[in-house]
Amino acid sequence: MEKVKSFHVSRKVIWGSSVALAILASIPKLFDAASTPGDIVINSSITLMFSIFIWYYNIYSLPKFSSQRTNTNLFNWKLLLSVLLGIAVMVILVIGHQELFQISKMDAPIMFELRGILINLIVYMFLHLLFQNYQTQQMGVELERTHAVNLGAQYELLKQQVNPHFLFNSLNTLKSMVEIQDPQSADFILKLSDFYRFTLESRKLDLIPLKEELQILDSYVYLLKARFEDGFVLVNEVDKKQYDSVIPPFTLQLLIENCIKHNVVSLDKPLQIKLYSENDFLVIENPIQLKRGVLSTGVGLDNINQRFMHLIHKEIEIDKTETIFKVKIPMIYDYYNN
Repeated sequence: MEKVKSFHVSRKVIWGSSVALAILASIPKLFDAASTPGDIVINSSITLMFSIFIWYYNIYSLPKFSSQRTNTNLFNWKLLLSVLLGIAVMVILVIGHQELFQISKMDAPIMFELRGILINLIVYMFLHLLFQNYQTQQMGVELERTHAVNLGAQYELLKQQVNPHFLFNSLNTLKSMVEIQDPQSADFILKLSDFYRFTLESRKLDLIPLKEELQILDSYVYLLKARFEDGFVLVNEVDKKQYDSVIPPFTLQLLIENCIKHNVVSLDKPLQIKLYSENDFLVIENPIQLKRGVLSTGVGLDNINQRFMHLIHKEIEIDKTETIFKVKIPMIYDYYNN
């Protein structure tokens, strides 16, 4: 998990700005013929020490260093307290330097106080704007982290989504085959076993090679053929050059299951599904021969789309005409399972 970045102000900023303010405060003295180098140094040192104090005081009065909640209003009681404390500190610095160095050409105390208030306001506003920007960024990071955790949880559910109705239908088909002593019963059991073994092995992975997905699909199609016989036809025209790409496990199974759910599948009206590659997409195409009374909620396709968005931030594409329905899923070549 990404480490939360703490708020801090560089010492270079604190000391650099303080020195710059001290230099600015000394400029008027340079044009005063009555001023001595000592006057300039003392006046500048007061500004320097005051600026550094104000920086650190305001930094440690931020909500980060206290249990108080953040106030989004820039002008509040903390600003008043900072200004009052700044005035008191400035008075102490001025009196202390006058007593210690006995320099008479220092600026008038009122000028120091005005300068102090100005410095205080500049530092306070700049620092609090920085801190509010930091908090906004942290909220954004936290929202992204929460969203990622939520997507991860959803994706884990999606990976484990194997329609239980398919198992029930397969068992019913097996029951019928056993009752009529169908010689294909043993093969059916083996294919059913293979399919659910693949299910248990692949559900732990985010992606599997397309070649393995097609092997799972072969077992799945065998089970469907046992149920629908020639009423179901799958034509695989995927270019073998694409077999090294990867795909979320059971994507093809869920798409074919979606086709069967919404379309008529019978010997009189066979459902032929085509599987082929087109540019950077894998295409699943079927004729539209909708069942009566079946309403499409779009949940199945939305789940598949969420899987691709979660993994590679790409969406599936859907092309629909009056007679043909196509789902295009992005080819994935560069990805490593977590």
